[in-house]
Amino acid sequence: MSRLHYSVLLYLLLPFTAIKLLWQGLRQPAYLKHWSERYGFYSQTVSRPLIWLHCVSVGETRAAKPLIEALLEKYPAHQILLTHATPTGREAGEQLFPNDKYPRISRCYLPYDTPDAVKRFLKHFLPVLGLLMETELWFNLIAGCKAQGIPLLLVNARLSERSARGYAKVGMLSAQGLDNLSAIAAQTEQDANRLNDLLGKAGKAVVVGNIKFDVNPPADEADRGRYLRSLLGVKRPVFLAASTRDGEEALILEAIALSEIDNLLTLIVPRHPQRFDEVAALLSKHNIPFCRRSEFSMGTVAGDIPNCSVILGDSMGELFTYYAACDVAFIGGSLLPLGGQNLIEACAMGKPVLIGPHTFNFSDATDYAVQAGAATRVNNPQALAEKLSLLMSDAEARKAMSDAALVFSKSASGATQRLMDLIAKYLPAN
Repeated sequence: MSRLHYSVLLYLLLPFTAIKLLWQGLRQPAYLKHWSERYGFYSQTVSRPLIWLHCVSVGETRAAKPLIEALLEKYPAHQILLTHATPTGREAGEQLFPNDKYPRISRCYLPYDTPDAVKRFLKHFLPVLGLLMETELWFNLIAGCKAQGIPLLLVNARLSERSARGYAKVGMLSAQGLDNLSAIAAQTEQDANRLNDLLGKAGKAVVVGNIKFDVNPPADEADRGRYLRSLLGVKRPVFLAASTRDGEEALILEAIALSEIDNLLTLIVPRHPQRFDEVAALLSKHNIPFCRRSEFSMGTVAGDIPNCSVILGDSMGELFTYYAACDVAFIGGSLLPLGGQNLIEACAMGKPVLIGPHTFNFSDATDYAVQAGAATRVNNPQALAEKLSLLMSDAEARKAMSDAALVFSKSASGATQRLMDLIAKYLPAN
C-alpha cells in the first residue's frame, strides 16, 4: 500500500468516524466532546516554542511523566503540548499535570490522519519537536512533519511480533514511515530488531530502555495507601486485581472462590472506566457484596465496607494508592490473550506481583521481573488461587517478593536520561 492509497482509504472512512464517536459516547460521554480537534480544528492559544508529545491513552500518558518532567526542566522556555486519542488519556493528563501546577502544559486530541487535518494541526501549533510514544505510526503525520522540517522521534518504542506482522502487510508504507522519522528509540533489543526489519535496514532503531522504569510514585502515595488500608480494614488480607479487561473479572472471582482465604478483601480495578457499571452488574449477578470506591472518599467511609468482600475501584488516578493499600497485586490483561499491562508500577510500590500467561505487550519487562523473583506467572484461575493462598499465608514469602520487586524496579532505570541525550541532538538546550 502506498501513502496515496492509505489517504484515499482514510477519506472514505472519515464519514463513519462521527458514527463511531456517537457510539462510543453512549458508553463514555466524554467522546462527545472536542470533536473539532479530531478533524484538525483548534481554538487553543499557542505559546511558542512548543514541544509536542503524543500519548494515545492512559498507559502512555502515565509512562511519559518522567520524560515530561525532564523536558520541563531542560527546556524552561518551551511549552509542552500533550495530544491524546482517548478521553481517558486526556483525563489522565489533566490529573497528572493540573493547570495550576503545570501552566506550561496544554492538551488536545490528535486529529485523524488525513493530510488536510494533519496540515491544520501542524500549522496551528508549529512544534519545534515532536515525540510519538510507543507504537504510533501515523503515516501522513510523519510525512507532514518531514515536509515541514519538524524533527519527529518515535520514543519508548515497542513492537510485538503480532504488531510487526500487521505492519509488514503494508510493508512499503511502514518502511517509508519509519524512514521519515528523525530517530527511533526502542525499549529492548527485540523491539529494535523488529523495527529495523520493517525499515529494511539495520541501525536506525536504537535501544534506549523503557522509561516506565523511571516512574517514581508520587511522594504521598504510600501515605494515601496506608490511609485507604485503614478504611478497608488493617487486619484483612487485601488482594488487588489491577487493570482487568473484559472477561477477566469472572476468572478473578473464580480464583477468589477457590482460594478460600479467610476474610479476604479484593480490590478490582477495571482497565477502562466505561466498564465500571458492567463489572458492578457482574458482582451483583453473583450476589457478591461489594462497595464502589466512588461511594467513599479519603475522609468518609461507607458504613457497609466491613461487610463487603469486593471493592470496585471506579476512580481514576488512584492506581498507586491501590498498590500501596494491597498485600498482593495481580496485573490484568494477562489471564486472557490480551497482551498484559504494565507491572512496573506495582513493583515500584514493592508489591508481590502475580501475572497471567499472556504478556506479549510487556514480554521483556515481565520476563525480567519473573527472573528477579518479583513476579510469578499463574496460568489459570486455579493456579492464581493456589499462589494467592500461599502468599497470603506466608509473610516471609511476601516480604521476599516485595524486596525483589523494589530492587527490580530500580535496576533498569536511566532510560529517561538516555532519551533526553538523544532529544538534545535535535533540540539543543538554550
